Amino acid sequence: MGVFVFLPLVLPLTAWPVARLAEQRLHPRTATRLLTAVAAVMALCSTVCLALVMVVGTAQLPGNPLPDGWSDPEVRAAVPYDEVVGKAAIPALCAVVVASARALWRHGRVRRGAHRALAGLPGTSVAVLPDDVPYAYALPGGRRDRVVVTTALLDCLAPAERRALFAHERAHLTGRHHRFLLAVRLAALANPFLRPLRTAVSYTAERWADEAAARAVGSRRVVATAIGKAALVSRGTPVATLAGLAAPGPVPRRVAALLGPAPAVRTWPSVFTSVGLAAWAAAAGTAVSAMSSANAAVTMFLILRAATSL
Repeated sequence: MGVFVFLPLVLPLTAWPVARLAEQRLHPRTATRLLTAVAAVMALCSTVCLALVMVVGTAQLPGNPLPDGWSDPEVRAAVPYDEVVGKAAIPALCAVVVASARALWRHGRVRRGAHRALAGLPGTSVAVLPDDVPYAYALPGGRRDRVVVTTALLDCLAPAERRALFAHERAHLTGRHHRFLLAVRLAALANPFLRPLRTAVSYTAERWADEAAARAVGSRRVVATAIGKAALVSRGTPVATLAGLAAPGPVPRRVAALLGPAPAVRTWPSVFTSVGLAAWAAAAGTAVSAMSSANAAVTMFLILRAATSL
């Protein structure tokens, strides 16, 4: 197993170039799906390897419930610097588990609370709340997906801009963007090197909805104006994994993109471009990460089986 067990922990660095270039050079839908897939696979691989290293560290602790054979020299020799990294992996993995569980709990609590708050309203796809605080967001789940918006925000927008707002939020619901946002959030908690991908997906998911709204209303300028106005007055969304018109993402860049030509739709960038090279580098890093984690898992299983009567 050797140093290969550590590769998935650092291979997310290979995805940094594509995280930056995909925002600018790829269609937002393609960028969102690509970056989320890379982040999810790399996070899973790094977590698996962190758990394997933790087994070696835990087996050395007095009073642990693991079989005695798991602390044999042959097992410890599978991980370089086992006494240091093995014990360091214990709090690291615990931190990952606690942070991920907390993020999932908060995401679920906010969604359940929002649905309970809307329980007394008509069961329409749009819930307009009489609130002095301007905000709007897409609320998935429950008996139906809903767009939540306050009268304070609607009063700030012209009729065409309101149509753009509703089209934007419906695009979030149709594209299930909350799943992408939650996946990259959990990935970044599992491996801090994946934070640039989380930031990029937060932006590309909004750009994906921007482009869908522009097609729906037939005017990119109207959508750009609606985003600008909403950003000036809105407080955003109740949690980062729910999407909204003025949700996280550099608003001036979104407006500038809408004032330019529509991005070309491509399933995969050409290898002869900078973003194509970055995408292939990220794909290679993801593949190596998957192979390294699989190799480490199989090797550790064989070593533990030889050391104990599994």
